[in-house]
Amino acid sequence: MITFDTLGLAKPVARGVASAGYEKPTPIQATAIPVALDGRDLFGSAQTGTGKTAAFVLPLLDRLVRGHRPDKNRRRKVRALVVVPTRELALQVDESVRKYAKHTGIKCLSVFGGTGMFQQIKRLRQGVDVLVATPGRLLDHMERGNARLGDVEVLVLDEADRMLDMGFIPDIKKIVASTPRERQTMFFSATMPQAIKKLASSILSDPEFIEVGERRSPAKTVKQRVCAVKQENKMALLTHLLKSEPIENVIVFSRTKHRADRIARRLSKSGFATAVLHSNRTQGQREHAIKGFRRGKYQIMVATNIAARGIDIDNISHVINYDTPEQPEEYIHRIGRTGRAESQGDAITFVGEGEITYQKNIERHAKKRLKHFEVEGITEMRGHPITIEPKSVRGGGKKKRYGGKSKGSGGGSRPYRGRKGGHGRKKKSNNVSPKFAS
Repeated sequence: MITFDTLGLAKPVARGVASAGYEKPTPIQATAIPVALDGRDLFGSAQTGTGKTAAFVLPLLDRLVRGHRPDKNRRRKVRALVVVPTRELALQVDESVRKYAKHTGIKCLSVFGGTGMFQQIKRLRQGVDVLVATPGRLLDHMERGNARLGDVEVLVLDEADRMLDMGFIPDIKKIVASTPRERQTMFFSATMPQAIKKLASSILSDPEFIEVGERRSPAKTVKQRVCAVKQENKMALLTHLLKSEPIENVIVFSRTKHRADRIARRLSKSGFATAVLHSNRTQGQREHAIKGFRRGKYQIMVATNIAARGIDIDNISHVINYDTPEQPEEYIHRIGRTGRAESQGDAITFVGEGEITYQKNIERHAKKRLKHFEVEGITEMRGHPITIEPKSVRGGGKKKRYGGKSKGSGGGSRPYRGRKGGHGRKKKSNNVSPKFAS
């Protein structure tokens, strides 16, 4: 059996792992760490919640501990750089580095936007060994001469697909070009679109490709369910589930910031301890929400996709998609917030009249049907519960109806648009209550 003791980590790093209470590495850690310890470049792909952060932090620290130590009287130089897409993920990686480097003397700093530059500049001038950064803020410091990357020995790009989605790839190329050619590079991405493969091939040298689990699916420990419900009934359904399900803590995902605020206000008025997390919140508000949720002050966190990645909180019992994710990959990342570290989790998705296509795409992507359930008095939709079958699992026989009429012999169907909406001229929908419109 592989344990952290058998991986051959430097003693100070191994002590940090032991202090954190970890004994057995996860599959991605057991596979990636030996490769990284050999100094090789690697491309890692693994499901969310599988311990990916430690898979690059531990060998990174091992290399710095075993390598040249700077003179105590001289300024430390950035020897390891970790680039991440969001400030939440930057804070998570920073926390992991500090936890595992507890007995090493290695100094770490995270820099990201939304906070003042002064303290970051001060720390950079004092010198750090490990720099964790978002692309935009790192480029700001580089242009001002605060961050010099000429001594970087290890470069890590984490959540590269997310950085692609956020338009950071040109910034990433500038950052990579500022680091030495002779370096170790570790590249992690949950999905692999063509642009990510192209980027990886341009910055990795003879990499070892490591893939753990299926990219199409979340961890097997996550129980997935779906409920068809009108938009105006979603709040009633959410309240019902919060009162009837054995929910310890839950992240409720909303598509928009404004709706997240409205949901949080309604839940707070109903007596639920609720925090909210989205990009309009200040850094102090974000940190307060995350810390309060982690410590149990809040049972519910209402969030946009900002929390789909980079929020590392164990033992989240439920994830509820108040709005169905538009992209299958976002669905995977959202529900990956539960069922982490091999614990059991529950993911529930609300599917409104206009969201059936999204749900069908999710099921086609996963090549499986999600279990459907109903709640009497809340989820009836014109007497016909929505049944969704992806093409890969659809059988022959009579066509299914999705709350509306079939399109014809060409197959497929259209979502229910209300009693008068039909398939003719578009009319304003009366299905969405103004209270929750966004």
